[in-house]
Amino acid sequence: MGLYVYDIYRNPNIGIFAKANDNYLILPQGYAKNKAERLASLIESKPVFVSIGYTRLLGPLSILNNKGILVSRFASDEEIVSLQNQTGLYVQRFNSNYSSVGNLICANDYGAVVSPLLGDKDIQQVEEVLKVPVRKTSIAGMKQVGAILMATNKGSLVHPKASEDEIKLISETLKVSCEPGSVNGGIPYVTSGLIANSKGGIVGSQTVGPEMFVITKAFKL
Repeated sequence: MGLYVYDIYRNPNIGIFAKANDNYLILPQGYAKNKAERLASLIESKPVFVSIGYTRLLGPLSILNNKGILVSRFASDEEIVSLQNQTGLYVQRFNSNYSSVGNLICANDYGAVVSPLLGDKDIQQVEEVLKVPVRKTSIAGMKQVGAILMATNKGSLVHPKASEDEIKLISETLKVSCEPGSVNGGIPYVTSGLIANSKGGIVGSQTVGPEMFVITKAFKL
């Protein structure tokens, strides 16, 4: 349990390349096994290797909790089968006009906050695959809520300009407290520089002390 600093591919934007739930850390195909095992151990999870749409941009192209995984419509059948086989979770291609599913949805095991860009069929699919109730909202005037909100089953971190009403809605939906904050020296797109689950968190190397303090508090690490 704790917050750790680590870069992936010498890049502090670690959340672009990796995503976690309480059991698995999903990393790009071909990522060094020793580094993967080290990273996964920090948050007490098991490394899983996959590509999505034949890219390593796993963060924007997926969303997961401990119940299921939604991946971009660009994901191949082989990639979906590989992810299912390695995690044992139900994996489904997101049947939406929008490909960056991870930028449009934030979820834990209690709820999901989704972009107002998503339609009724999109929301129904989120409910069915992640098995959680869904609330639609913009945050800080932005519709890409998955890029500016990160949640675990213990807490959440949101764009520093989120309003009190938005923070209240997030807390009510996800059933955890919510703290405004940033990563990597003031970046408000918190999922870009952060990987977290209920057991620990990892931030990019540009994240400064006061940000780490807020993140530790937000996720109760």
